[in-house]
Amino acid sequence: MTTPRGAIRAAVESRHAQAIALSHRIHASPELGFAERMASSLIAAELAACGLDVTLGVCDLPTALTATAGSGPLTIAICAEYDALPDIGHACGHNIIAASACLAAAALAPVAADLGITLRVLGTPAEESGGGKALMLERGAFGGVHAALMAHPAARDCFEPFYPASSPLIASYRGQAAHAAAWPERGINAADAITVAQVGIGLLRQHILGTDRIHGFVSRGGSAANIVPDHTELTLTVRSATLDGLQSLLPRVEACLRAGAMATGCSAEIRQAAPVYAHVRHDAELAAAFAANARMLGHVPPVQEGPERAAGSTDMGNVSQVIPAIHPLMKIDSAGAVNHQPGFAAACAGPDADRLVASAALALAWTIADVATDPEHRARLLAGQASSAEPTDRDLRRPARAVLGCCIVRELRHHTSEVIARVRRGAGYVPQRPHPVTSAEPNPLTRALLEERESER
Repeated sequence: MTTPRGAIRAAVESRHAQAIALSHRIHASPELGFAERMASSLIAAELAACGLDVTLGVCDLPTALTATAGSGPLTIAICAEYDALPDIGHACGHNIIAASACLAAAALAPVAADLGITLRVLGTPAEESGGGKALMLERGAFGGVHAALMAHPAARDCFEPFYPASSPLIASYRGQAAHAAAWPERGINAADAITVAQVGIGLLRQHILGTDRIHGFVSRGGSAANIVPDHTELTLTVRSATLDGLQSLLPRVEACLRAGAMATGCSAEIRQAAPVYAHVRHDAELAAAFAANARMLGHVPPVQEGPERAAGSTDMGNVSQVIPAIHPLMKIDSAGAVNHQPGFAAACAGPDADRLVASAALALAWTIADVATDPEHRARLLAGQASSAEPTDRDLRRPARAVLGCCIVRELRHHTSEVIARVRRGAGYVPQRPHPVTSAEPNPLTRALLEERESER
């Protein structure tokens, strides 16, 4: 079986203009996770126009979609993302991901029968904050898929980037309001609880691994300067190179968050409402095939000096725990801006971004055609065999392979293990309600203060 590389290139070139238009329309109207109604409709229409059988609103997610072409025994998925970031829009280039996925599908659909594949495009919402792929994985959208691929724009080329595991947390503190000038002694300051927690986390950073990260912002701080804040929230993301490392780090962060409540007399609840994101396990053979094709198109990663810089995080990690997958980065000229900066958002609708729509599509399509026509690659994938190694926290000098993950923090020390096990079995996690680490009821110190102040009245 020969690879129809020429036909694929011709198809990419013939439909490049439509893909650019799709990219620009998504970029011009950024939509947040699970609200990407316009983007998902545009993508569905484009895939249908390319001859794929499209279903919108799959997996009980209104903005998720599937599209298929061919009926061969080897099923290959291309993942499309299209959610934007708050305030800065498409500063992660998901408009390019969506457009290049559609263009790759347009090139592969006419030759799917010749390649002996079933092509499945998966439109995956809410990568930035909601874990669309994790939910779709749990709900069966990846069922029967032998390999999954996508390509992500960045300020650099990197074909097996390091994506650390992570857990987004929200710490909510409850105190007691009072007039900050007239009756400050009647107040229990929930903003002070955040201050104590942040100091503890700042000191903790001295004693964590170089690949660990703890960062966030005050998402609720109070309502007026003359009111003692009685309800505050601290939103955090905790990251570590692997899920095992994350499991070790989370209790230490939790202790800092608890300390804020204990020191101030507030009550606290630590929760999160997104599925677990596991670390990415790049399939070595798929990554090598993609790298060869990307290099032909002029994408050459720089020589890496020192430990690999983390690329951020993605729910593609969940997929990679279950089936062979890759999530490479491909460079655009962003004038020095990097992902999640306004300058990068501007670059994602520029001329070099338009070029990347075609080169990413071509690299993806060629890679799929290569593995489908190579007897060893094909047999390995049909047998369900991955060629990736699990990273360890002790092996951080070489580019580690891990991705943003999150854990439900409930009875943290043992529940995290349960969630991690679910991710590795291919099950995401859909929380039905907040799971408190500490009781939402006032702690004993708070209760004593309240009783004392009630008796003074």
